[in-house]
Amino acid sequence: MLELRPNCENCDIDLPPNSTEACICSYECTFCRNCVDKQLNNVCPNCGGGFSSRPVRPTSEYRAGVGLNVHPASTLRVHTPYSADELAEFTDMINPIKPENR
Repeated sequence: MLELRPNCENCDIDLPPNSTEACICSYECTFCRNCVDKQLNNVCPNCGGGFSSRPVRPTSEYRAGVGLNVHPASTLRVHTPYSADELAEFTDMINPIKPENR
């Protein structure tokens, strides 16, 4: 089950569970759409994969035992350990390769 991390790992903007601006890689690294498009060039700085929009978990329990009230979002904030220069160097190297071919 997705953690639904609460923030962008780069700029630390809040990304609540219903955010349509949250993007994740296959390891669930979480970044905002602005950072993914303008700084990371659709390259996860942690694994080199691409990003997809993070799904929104329903707030209501439409089926018994399934919903945000039963499986709440994470409150643990995660931050990238890389500097802006390190991010740029890594993403520039990987970006020419299509995400499906990485």
